[in-house]
Amino acid sequence: MRLSYGALSASAISLLLQLQGSFATSNIGAEIPLLLDATLDELRNGLDIGLFTSVELTKAYIARIVEVNDDLHAVTEINPEALEIAADLDRERQAAISPLKPLHGIPILIKNNIGTADKMNNTAGSTALLGAKLKEDSTVIKKLREAGAVILGKANLSQWAGSRSLQASNGWSAHGGQTIGAYFPEQDPDGSSSGSAVASSIGLAWASLGTETLGSICDPSHANNIVGIKPTVGLTSRFLVIPISEHQDSVGPMARTVKDAAYLLQAIAGPDIKDNYTEAAPDTLPDYVAACNRDALQGKRLGVPKDYKTMFPYISADVSFEAFESTIKLLREAGAEVLENVEMPGVELMKETDRTAIISGADFLTDLPKYLAELETNPNQIYDLADVREFTDQSSLESSEFDFMAFNMILKRNINNTMPIWWEYYNEQFHQSNELGLIGAIRNNSLDAIIVPSPIATKVAVQGAPVISVPLGHTNQDTPYHRNEIDTLNNMGPNHPFGFGFAGDYFSEDKLIGMAYALEQLTQVRKTL
Repeated sequence: MRLSYGALSASAISLLLQLQGSFATSNIGAEIPLLLDATLDELRNGLDIGLFTSVELTKAYIARIVEVNDDLHAVTEINPEALEIAADLDRERQAAISPLKPLHGIPILIKNNIGTADKMNNTAGSTALLGAKLKEDSTVIKKLREAGAVILGKANLSQWAGSRSLQASNGWSAHGGQTIGAYFPEQDPDGSSSGSAVASSIGLAWASLGTETLGSICDPSHANNIVGIKPTVGLTSRFLVIPISEHQDSVGPMARTVKDAAYLLQAIAGPDIKDNYTEAAPDTLPDYVAACNRDALQGKRLGVPKDYKTMFPYISADVSFEAFESTIKLLREAGAEVLENVEMPGVELMKETDRTAIISGADFLTDLPKYLAELETNPNQIYDLADVREFTDQSSLESSEFDFMAFNMILKRNINNTMPIWWEYYNEQFHQSNELGLIGAIRNNSLDAIIVPSPIATKVAVQGAPVISVPLGHTNQDTPYHRNEIDTLNNMGPNHPFGFGFAGDYFSEDKLIGMAYALEQLTQVRKTL
């Protein structure tokens, strides 16, 4: 069964077909890729041989967004300069003497907490930041522009990346409305990079950027049948990305294939003097695209944690352990050694001490004013979290449907990330999640990765390690619908996608990409939904 918006609209097709009458003889018979499944290689080939222009491609994606966005609310706004940018890139293509960069002329959507110094808003889903302008682009946007990408628009998200409320619906923001997944009616899209996931899944752009603090790239990727890469904290710059936690935030790609996600990661990775965490990144980046090797599983050592099924009972309903265990057999057949019952005692300790919310909350309290200080215009005079809380409470534009408990708890604690008590909590969790958790398990057992269902992978890699989620399968057609805890959306139903997670050591993205690519080629799961 294909997803419910899985056909390219007639209007979008016509925009691309307009060029066919003038094709050169050598282009006759060339296929125009459907936006639902189009890969970078297919789109670049179409651009390079003159099958269509970047302007036409951008128009086609805009048509797709217009067609479905009233129902799905995946995109908060389209870049009013997108067609102008695409036209400039078309002219550069015509005049090019040397080969163009891989993303030249390719439209990309950006999560609406990643700053752009243009005519679009940077809101994190909050109307408090409508009209607030930056002096310059975020570093990852500068890198995308240098790579020739068309910044197509901003993708919706869970407001403040899920840090406003304890009960708000995944993918809801006051600015963008409620994002809906496309695989069954009223699908919970998971969060917080909800719009980026839905948009990539149904072809509203070639790919999207998301951000992750604790699951916000890989969880919605798992739920929307796409590939998500949460890079090691420090591999991609967070400068002028609206922050939650400087110790956990990471910007990463969300795409329909592993290779496309690798292309996007290659474009945005690397050091930035404005984000000192990137000083830890390798001086020379690996070739992430070249890592996409069908034989990458051969000789790899993979670990399955002991009692992984009961590690996080509250997410067990979101995964298929049967499909996961079947995949372990497939990995072994592909030449990987899989070690089961790997000890990770730190996971239980993390659950018992429960410091994650305190650590990230103190970061949010500390880091948000630093971002707000970079604004060139700030019409609502928002300078810190207390200002955000007051605005949210008083503004008629902000829904009162969802509470402000996350704000309230952070403000009530009043712990910032320079206090001794914060460092005590941080070092405690770092020890639990590293030496006693993921990193210790990998290094003590000479593993290349820990493998678990994607939503579990994001929890065990909380302290900055990389994770990649690759589509694994979907629920049966007779799976009953199940409402989420606040009864706003269905978080389970027929045809619900689920993903396979690889979690690795710091800066091991090339290794994870290779293994995920090999698994993707063996299963081709996305083509079955």
